[in-house]
Formats: sequence, structure tokens, C-alpha cells
Amino acid sequence: MLRATLRSFLAHKGRLALSALAVVLSVAFVAGSLIFSDTVTRTFDRLFASTAADVTVQPRGDLRSARASGAVQTVPAALRDRVARVAGVAAARADVSVRNVVVVDRHDRPVGPTTGAPTVAGAWYATGRSPVRLTSGHAPRGAGEALLDADTAGRRQVRIGDALTVQAQPGTFRVRVVGIATFTTTNPGAARIYLDPAVAGRELLGSSARATGISVDAAEGVSDAELRRRIGAAIGTGTYALRTAGEQAKSAAADLGTFLDVIKYVMLGFAGVALLVGVFLIVNTFSMLIAQRTRELGLLRALGADRRQVRRSVLTEALLLGLFGSTLGLAAGIGLAFGLIRLISAVGMNLRGTGMVIGWATPVAAYVVGLGVTLVAAYLPARRAAAVSPMAALADAEVAGVGRSLRGRAIAGAVVGAAGAAALAGCAAATRTALAASLLGLGVVLTLVATVVAGPLLVRPVIRVLGSAFPALFGPVGRMSQRNALRNPRRTGATAAALMVGLALVGGMSVASASMSASFDRQIDRTLGADFVVQSANFTPFTGEIGDRVAATPGAGLVVAQRLTPVAVRLPDGERVRTTATGYGPGLDDVAHLTYARGGSAAALADGHLAMDADYARDHGVRVGSVLPVEFPGGRRAELTVGALTAQQSAESFGTQGGVLLGLGTLRTYMPNGQDSALYVNAAPGTGPADLRPRLERALKPFPQVQVRNQADYKELVHSQIAVLLYLVYALLGLAIVIAVLGVVNTLALSVVERTREIGLLRAVGLSRRQLRRMIRLESVVIAVFGAVLGLALGLVWGVCMQQVLALRGLTALAIPWGTIVAVVVGSAVVGVVAALLPALRASRMNVLTAIAHE
Repeated sequence: MLRATLRSFLAHKGRLALSALAVVLSVAFVAGSLIFSDTVTRTFDRLFASTAADVTVQPRGDLRSARASGAVQTVPAALRDRVARVAGVAAARADVSVRNVVVVDRHDRPVGPTTGAPTVAGAWYATGRSPVRLTSGHAPRGAGEALLDADTAGRRQVRIGDALTVQAQPGTFRVRVVGIATFTTTNPGAARIYLDPAVAGRELLGSSARATGISVDAAEGVSDAELRRRIGAAIGTGTYALRTAGEQAKSAAADLGTFLDVIKYVMLGFAGVALLVGVFLIVNTFSMLIAQRTRELGLLRALGADRRQVRRSVLTEALLLGLFGSTLGLAAGIGLAFGLIRLISAVGMNLRGTGMVIGWATPVAAYVVGLGVTLVAAYLPARRAAAVSPMAALADAEVAGVGRSLRGRAIAGAVVGAAGAAALAGCAAATRTALAASLLGLGVVLTLVATVVAGPLLVRPVIRVLGSAFPALFGPVGRMSQRNALRNPRRTGATAAALMVGLALVGGMSVASASMSASFDRQIDRTLGADFVVQSANFTPFTGEIGDRVAATPGAGLVVAQRLTPVAVRLPDGERVRTTATGYGPGLDDVAHLTYARGGSAAALADGHLAMDADYARDHGVRVGSVLPVEFPGGRRAELTVGALTAQQSAESFGTQGGVLLGLGTLRTYMPNGQDSALYVNAAPGTGPADLRPRLERALKPFPQVQVRNQADYKELVHSQIAVLLYLVYALLGLAIVIAVLGVVNTLALSVVERTREIGLLRAVGLSRRQLRRMIRLESVVIAVFGAVLGLALGLVWGVCMQQVLALRGLTALAIPWGTIVAVVVGSAVVGVVAALLPALRASRMNVLTAIAHE
């Protein structure tokens, strides 16, 4: 039996290679994501471990303010002297390191990265732990001098002696590049500019008496943990956070892990799609091969092979296929990881010289995935093979699946489908987002399974409709192609299911993204009343000088500043909730149209007051007049009175950006060093928006990090951000289509072999080569369009339910992208034509007499 199995496997190696490709792709994405993440993690673990001080003293607090408000939390620089006197301290330094400063050259072009990585400005200390070393020029001495990292200097063509402008929170200042520093470790992608330690605090923090932290080196023989304990005893742990080198490296690695997880989950998503679609391909391939070998299997049974041996024989073929595909997939995964490392190096995160890390878990995962999916997919065909009777060797047996009852599928599909429909209906009726999302996920899975199980039941009615015009358009050839697709509903359903999965995904996400875009458009139309919004491309805060420039622009009228800050609010029911508060200046009602359940903007933005979402307030016992303890970054605390309750029908509910409103006066009191996140600008009377815009753009030319947008621009920005998600879905669709095309090619190729004698007879009675090719192409087209129709119908249902979940977050508009749907159906017909090219060509080249004699 083993020898017969090996011969059978090698006899069909060409057909099995197409199925192996699905395994290769899925294993490649799994292995590639693991290798890439392990390599980057190991690289940065070494970087953080080699550059972290033995003990670091930093501000304490769970409210991170740098990204939201632009404020930097600090410690007294004099703390360095207290720490230096602690026994066991070999050296202590007052660090100054500020992220997200903006550096521009003399042509007002940004010098920092264009990939979203920050520009970090800090004080220059040449120590053995520095990630860079001075390679040309000299260290900065006094105000007006700076070092720039070599990667940024090379990318932006900055040389020693060039003048740069640095925009920091305290203000803008100019420096001259006096030296170049080269990374001695992995470059994490950020641009770095270094100043003289004597002036760094004043220029970057507004005072030489402040520092962002204290770095401490332990004396010989003193452990990091012991030194941390001693420093904590000397300065106290209630105000400051003390971390050892290991803890600091772990914290930095956790921040990096968020970035790596995005890449890992995206790649695993591709692997999941490849696996799901590959299952259909493998099931179909083995089912057809077994159908064609019915007589052969019957002979084996007649010669004494039992059911277990036949089933084991088919599973052995699947095992060989899985081993072959997994090995190639692992090799492809290594190549994919190498390509990702090169790609990420090209965009700024330099990993040159980094050895690729292939842990033991990677090949284990690769072979578990590859072998697992192949054996699971081949199990049902193997059971079917074991059921072949020895009597099948005495006559031409019917192709498996033809004429068999679909009653079992109908019952199973109906039960699972009813459960899925109930889950989706519950999703549409749910009033809580978490419950609705859970029911949506359950409903998607169940309805997908039900459609796959019941797909063959839909073949005859749907394909009769889809192919109804074929006889009129193409005559007998069209009628035969339609009947060929109807001949085996199980095979047609399984072939179309591979395409259906990808199209259901893209249909659902297209509806969701179109609904999101329409909802945001409606929200912008309803709430944005300003002529222009001045904002950075990535929504990072910007220096106050920009607000001054805007206000001084001729023709600029009302300018309302917006600032963000993280806060922690203690509610009457005892819950402490962290959220993002938004502060606005006077005149908010003239640039935005907010809806209030109680009160108004005047009460909401008054000093010492705040506003909160009405529904959230009701759930937690908050009323107008309630006094709530509010904690700001840096440990500042306030007792603020609820002056108004908002009733915004938008995604900006309590717990996300915009949930708490404050007056800018209140925010400046408790966050004095914050930065603006947006400016809402109206043209002055007598000046039109068309005249004001070019003036604003000229005034802001030295500040390339911000853009001037009107309402249409703002909508376009939102659409582009939503499109990023949609592009990912389209990429998943592309992968699914590639594998689905392989499935159609495989099905048609095996079908041509199966119908060799029939094709020979058709050719003998006058069917031309051209007509034969057309017949196979039409069969392929109707199968592909059938899969598209099922997938899009399912995707539309999913999309409508997704929109119901979004509606709970205020995105209430439902939009159906009919253009996308029509394009997908047309594209599916093209896919069918492409998939049929090789099988049709092969069929047309058959020798007529040989084909008639084929058994």
C-alpha cells in the first residue's frame, strides 16, 4: 500500500502542486511574521539593554501627556545632586530628551523622518551607553550649536555648518550643525539632534532647572535592584518612578511590541485567509482525484485492502503534500522576513548587520500549520475513499458526488444558518457595543459555515439564472457549459466557496468603510462651522507660535485653539476613569455646532467647569452641578464642576477623544506647558475664505508640520485614513483570489481529465477546438460569478450588521458602494476567463481518437 501510495502521489504531482501552493502561502506568512518579529524583538532587546542606565529616575504617573498635549513631564534638575550623594552611585546625569520636536532647514523643509517616527532632541552626553558616537566635527558648546545623527544628515543632505531651526514647546530657536553622530547600535528610525547639556533644558523644557529624568550608573559591586532601593529611600518613591536597566528595557520593549503586533497580526491575517481558502482547494482536489480513482480504489479493495488501509493511503498523500508545502513555505517565510527587514530598513528603522533570528517555535509552527490544514482538509475525502466498494472495480463508477442526496447538507446548513441569522439579528438589536460586536463575530462565522455547507443546494437555482442567457448567446456550447457547471453541485459549490470567502470579506468591509465615510461626512457637515482647520498631518500637537502666526495673518478673524490632555476623573460611583479631555478657547459656538442635553458652551467652558457626555453621566450618577475630582498629568489635581452635558451623535463619546470638554483657561491652569492640537479659523468680515487661505499658507510656510484644511479637505483626510483599512482588505482579497484562481484551474484541469472520453466524442461529432475552449471558459465564468454572487450577498448582510455596531458609536449613516460591487462581479467574470485559459487550451489539444479510447 505504501508503494502504491507513493506511485499515486507522484503520478498526480502536477495537480497536487497547485494545492501545495496554498499551503506554501499560508506557511510563508506564519513563518515570516514569526521570524520578523523575533528578529526585531531580539535586536531591540539588545539595544535597550546596552543603552539603559543601571537605574533611571522619572516622573511618576499613569497619564501619558507627551503625545496628546505636547507637554513633557519633568523632574527638578537639582535632583541629580541628591541622587549622586547616594552610596553606590558611580555617576548621575540630568537627562533632557524631548520627542516630537520639529526641525526644518533653511528652505523650510522638514529634516525629520517622513514615516511617522519622531524627531528626538536631547542633551549630548558621551558615555559608553550612548546609542551614537561622534564621528565628525565636535561636540556642541553653548547655545546655537548642535549634533545631528548621520542617517538623518545623509537622508536630508545636511552638512556640518548648515543652519537648522528647531521648534520646541518653549519656542523656536536656530542652531548650526557642528558635528555628526553615527549610530553604534540599531537605528530605531527616529531622527536625533543633540544640544549642549548646559542649554538643553532651557531650549527644550523652558528652564535649565528641569530635566526629563536622572540616569544613574551603579558603582562596582552594587546591583541595580540594590541601588534602586537606596535611591528610593533617599528621595522617596511616591513622587518619582524608579526603574532598573532591565525594567526600563522591558518598558521600552513593550512600547515597541505594539508596533510589532500590528505587523504580526496583519501577516497572520493573510495566513488565515490563505489557510481558509486553501482548505477548499485541497478538499476539492482530493475529492476529484478520489472520484477519478474510484475504479483503482475498488481494485485495491478487491485485492484485499481494507477500509483503514485505503483511508491511510489518502492521508499519506496528504501528509506528503503537507510536508512538501510546509518546507517550501518555511523557506519562503525566511525570504519574506528578509524582505520585511530590508523594507523597514529602507523606511528608516535601520537593521543592517542584524542576524536573522529563527527560533525553534518557527519551524514547529510552520509544520503544524502546513500539515494540520492539509490533513484536516483531506480527512473527508479520505473517508469517502475508504467507502469505495470492491464492486466499483467491475464497472465505471459514478463520479463522487453526482446524484447523491443533499438532504443532510440542507438540514445542517439550515440549522447553522438559522443560528447565524439569529446572532446577526441580535447584533442589530443590541444596545451595547461589546455585546453587538460579539454577536456580529458569532454571526459571521456561523453564516459563513452555513453558506459553505448549503452552497451546493444553491448551485442549480442560481446557476440556471446566471447562465440563462448562455444558450441564446452561444447556442449549444452555452447550454453544455451551463449543464457542466450543474453536473456536480458539490464540486461547483466547493470551487466557488474559495472565491466566496474573499469576496464576502471585501463586501462587508466595503459597506462598513463606505458607511464610516458617509457618517463622518455627515458629522463634519453638522458640527464643523469654521472656514479652516489648521492641524498636523498625524494630529500631533504643535508649538504656540503657529497660533500667533495664524492670528496675525491679514484677514484672519476668530481663531479658536483646541488642546488635548489625558485626565483621570473620579466619578460619584467610585470609578476612576482615564480619558482625553479637550479644551477650547472662547468662541467655540462660532466654529463648531455642538449639541447639549443640558447647558451650553458658555457653562461648559467656564473656568473651573467641564462638560461630559449625557448618557455616560446618567449611567454614573453625574448631574449638572456635580463636583468631580480630576487629575492632570504631573500630579496636578482639581475639583471641577459639571457645567453642561453634551448629546453629540458621534463616535466621540466619553472615554475617547472629545468625551470631556474644558475651557482653555482651565486647561492652561493645570497644564501650563501644553500645546495646541488644532486651530479653528474664520475669515474676518470683508475677507473671503478663498482670499484667506493663500495668506494662511504663506504665513505657515516655516511650519511644514501643519496644513490648512477646509471642510472638503478635512473629509478627504478622514477618507484617506479609512482607506488604509480598506487597502488591507483589498490585499487580503487579492490573496484569496490568487488561491481561488488556483482552485478553479485545478477543478477545471481535473474536470477535463475526468471528461476526456466525453470531450473526444464531442470533437468527433463536430465540436471545434474554438467551441471547446469557449465551453470551458463559460463554465469557469459561471462558477466564478456564482461565487461572487454568494460572497457579495453574504458580505452585504455582514456590512449592514457592521454598520449597526458602528451606529452604537454614533456612525449612523448606511452607504452601499454599488460601484465596488458591480466592479467585483465584472472582475469575477474576468477571473473565470483567466482561470480557464490553460485547462481550455489543454482540452483543445487532445487527440480525438486517444480521448475516445480513454478509460
